[in-house]
Amino acid sequence: MSKPLVSILMNCYNGEKFLREAIDSVYSQTYTNWEIIFWDNASTDNSKSIVESYDNKIKYFKGSETLPLYQARNLAIEKCNGEVVAFLDC
Repeated sequence: MSKPLVSILMNCYNGEKFLREAIDSVYSQTYTNWEIIFWDNASTDNSKSIVESYDNKIKYFKGSETLPLYQARNLAIEKCNGEVVAFLDC
């Protein structure tokens, strides 16, 4: 039985303070068939550089303007490849 791909959608706006901790919590899981869809909601902090310090299991996208959470999530969901979607806001 194959394990389904889980898309973990992370929406972030200036979340650098806890971002590494949030990402590391995914990497520490025993389930390994996942991707992180990271939606940067027009952050002005170091969120992008933190995300880029990880491997290609994180797919980085940045909005041109800050949107309400539901709108940002809808845009990010379009980028998901998994059979299951989970939310983990930083």
